[in-house]
Amino acid sequence: MAVQVLIRRKIVKEKVNEVANLMVDLRSLARAQPGYLSSESLKCIDPPGDEDYLIRSTWQSHEDWKRWLHSKERKAIQNKIDDLTQERTEYNVYEVLVGGIFPK
Repeated sequence: MAVQVLIRRKIVKEKVNEVANLMVDLRSLARAQPGYLSSESLKCIDPPGDEDYLIRSTWQSHEDWKRWLHSKERKAIQNKIDDLTQERTEYNVYEVLVGGIFPK
């Protein structure tokens, strides 16, 4: 079953360009991974001035996501991002509810 992964980062203005380049590298590598379906990057605009960024990534299965999450290639780039932001990246994985119906 497909999963949505929400990835949250705080990025100060001075580091946005450097981090953005690394995020492009991550997305390029992710696209070649088994089970990758799509992703999009969002910047918080309300409240204004917030340094919050959200990446929504869709994977065919939780196992596909975990394989990518623990890959050496992803970890190497993620470590560079964390060094630049001095913040811990947060990950939350959600399963898609069929027809919007909550499981019992």
